[in-house]
Amino acid sequence: MRPVAWQRGRVAASARLRSAFVQLGVTFPQIEIGSDIGVVREYAQAAEELGFDYLLAYDHVLGAGRGTRPDWTGPYDSSSLFHEPFTLFSWLAAVAPGLSLVTGVIILPQRQTALVAKQAAQVDLLCGGRFRLGVGLGWNDVEYEALGEPFTNRGRRADEQIALLRQLWTTEHVTFEGRYHKVTDAGINPLPPQRPIPIWVGGLSDAAIERVGRLGDGWFPMGKPSERNGARIERFRQVAESEGRDPAAIGIDARVEFGTGGEADWQATAEAWRQLGATHVGVNTMNAGLKGAEHIDAIRRFREAMA
Repeated sequence: MRPVAWQRGRVAASARLRSAFVQLGVTFPQIEIGSDIGVVREYAQAAEELGFDYLLAYDHVLGAGRGTRPDWTGPYDSSSLFHEPFTLFSWLAAVAPGLSLVTGVIILPQRQTALVAKQAAQVDLLCGGRFRLGVGLGWNDVEYEALGEPFTNRGRRADEQIALLRQLWTTEHVTFEGRYHKVTDAGINPLPPQRPIPIWVGGLSDAAIERVGRLGDGWFPMGKPSERNGARIERFRQVAESEGRDPAAIGIDARVEFGTGGEADWQATAEAWRQLGATHVGVNTMNAGLKGAEHIDAIRRFREAMA
């Protein structure tokens, strides 16, 4: 694998960075923006006005209480504020109609597949066919328990869910019988503008990377543009080719962490992701000591650096 930009030093190439990516996005600062709906509106509208293409939001339905779990090691708990993505997006489609909307990621196996299909189709309709459904398996068994779904077989169920989602988005009357799902001559109405809605996959495990190659329209990498992530990209492309799919058609939506360095660092990271084949890059302003509306100034700074 050829050396990438992060191995060759910083790159002062902001002018070509913007044109090199299909889209430039923001990661909605779920746990830090707060519950003031005016600030949420202002943030989304600022992202739109600054010329960002899309807004990506994380998903957690429940947070675990640490009081009864002294050994809890998860990054989120019951004190972590999460706006629910589907309902949030339904509102943002009206207040910031220029933004595409992305879940990064919905924890798919803890949700009913037909309901996800219905909700995603509605969001796609409201935002004019500019929705991407990012899906993952999650790590929080507390959520699975509360939502009444098994945790241990979530990978196998997710594969079947993806197949069923695509049928529900493209066919008026679906008959489907799998290992975990049964639909008898039924369908959602209205169908989404995109048929099917793109499904992007998150995760770093070998199984997740192979799922990208077999089933995904794109991948959400985590961490830095490293040699290890480069190897993951090569692997899902190999899997895609073996499945008769076009590896070049699978997108890559990477993050740049606002809190790690300044403009030159952001530019270098974005360029390194581009060298690895990223088609999308978004800025994550969480974990940088910011609160509420401070995230608006942060995405403005990032956008100027990418201009």
